[in-house]
Amino acid sequence: MVEPSSRPRIRFLSEETIEKIHLSATRILEKTGVMYNNQTALELLAQNGATVDFERKIAKIPSSLVEEKLKEAPSKITLHDRDGRQTLHVEKDNVYFNPGSTAINILDSETSELRKPVTRDLEDFVRLTDALNNMHAQSTALVVSDVPEAIVDRYRLYVVLKGSKKPVVTGAFTVEGLHDMKQMLSAVVGEDKLSEKPLAVFDVCPSPPLMWSYITSQNLIDCAQYGIPAEIVSMPLSGATGPASLAGTIVLHTAETLSGIVLAQLSNPGAPVIYGGSPAVFDMKYGTTPMGAIETIMIDCAYGEMGKHYGLPTHAYIGLSDSKLVDAQAGFESGIGLVMGALAGINIISSAGMLDFESCQSLEKLVIDNELCGMALRIARGIDESDESLAVSLIEEIGSGGHYLTTRHTLDWFTKEQYMPSAIIDRMDRKAWKERGSKNSFQRAREAVQKILQEHRPEPLAPDVEKQLTGIGKAIFEKNGVRI
Repeated sequence: MVEPSSRPRIRFLSEETIEKIHLSATRILEKTGVMYNNQTALELLAQNGATVDFERKIAKIPSSLVEEKLKEAPSKITLHDRDGRQTLHVEKDNVYFNPGSTAINILDSETSELRKPVTRDLEDFVRLTDALNNMHAQSTALVVSDVPEAIVDRYRLYVVLKGSKKPVVTGAFTVEGLHDMKQMLSAVVGEDKLSEKPLAVFDVCPSPPLMWSYITSQNLIDCAQYGIPAEIVSMPLSGATGPASLAGTIVLHTAETLSGIVLAQLSNPGAPVIYGGSPAVFDMKYGTTPMGAIETIMIDCAYGEMGKHYGLPTHAYIGLSDSKLVDAQAGFESGIGLVMGALAGINIISSAGMLDFESCQSLEKLVIDNELCGMALRIARGIDESDESLAVSLIEEIGSGGHYLTTRHTLDWFTKEQYMPSAIIDRMDRKAWKERGSKNSFQRAREAVQKILQEHRPEPLAPDVEKQLTGIGKAIFEKNGVRI
């Protein structure tokens, strides 16, 4: 966790521009409105002062209602692990990392080719994430192909809850799916503690520009009523489903996010919401959506500033790569994004392991990104400015021609000051590197993955909880033709 008192910050927006973006977004909500393909949502809005055209499903939301509901949203969310212990304080400039989610492909470790993931891949991914010290939370990272599509959202969460005690960022693909997933979470943490000690965050995604589908708006309403934290993930594409200008994209992102916050608070005042997103620029040359583009990273950091302006917890899919392999491009795109996200103080950063426009996960990249996350946390912590750190008396004592290796100050400070990476990162001299096989980072990462999967044993569920979760899962899956 990054302590906010001593950290450097990166900013893209002036206070004046932040205010302009806010006023522009609230004007759009009031004058143009948002489409909600959900009768319950439209009725809630109409009952609370919005002008609603039920035939067109457009709600025009007055700025006064936006301001009122922003005040109701909590500024802090504390996520707990499977055992109910506080683990992530999602507020201020605290930074936490977790893997990117919902990849439809996995990069095969042996062939470096894409293939569709299966349950074993997800189990391995969860175990690996459980072992990595800079992965503070899990994600439902892979869309497995060996279960029916209709229940894959529930099945992914089931595998994560069985395989790790860390909190999880997830999401439902259907209305029924969210209720089933809530039932699973209740089995693990207890029905009465579901909102008191939240274990999971659910992504809910408006459809740019300015639309909410029936499923995602209902998911948001249901999360609010259950007290489950919802991450509003607006994702306009600059030049395609949003303005080509970065500032214009941020205005649209702000309007869509505020429209979700209003709906959540109307559903349950004080409902926990996270100011998130997954926008990108649209590559006009190739017709792609590069998540590793520097402009995408800039948009993410800037909308994070908007979330902080509103005093809300923040999230971003930042630090991903569009490369097809774990190569130099994967390293520099992910590294730049992770460092900038940490310096922007984004609270939850979801990206580790991801390649190929947010569609592919790699176990090897996950362990490499774990080291990048450690470095990002270190730079975000900044430089200690205390008198002891300045070491003036020590420098005077050593004088000319001495060394510091055996001093108490060195023993006390080098572990505080230096991030000590694993063997994934090569810092040997060339002779030692050659003696150990002249391996590149991908080869070292593959060995680390194999070692962790062979040796790491996640902490199991308590027997009574295991039995209850298995029973719930069995009932849900057998109803859909899957035996567990």
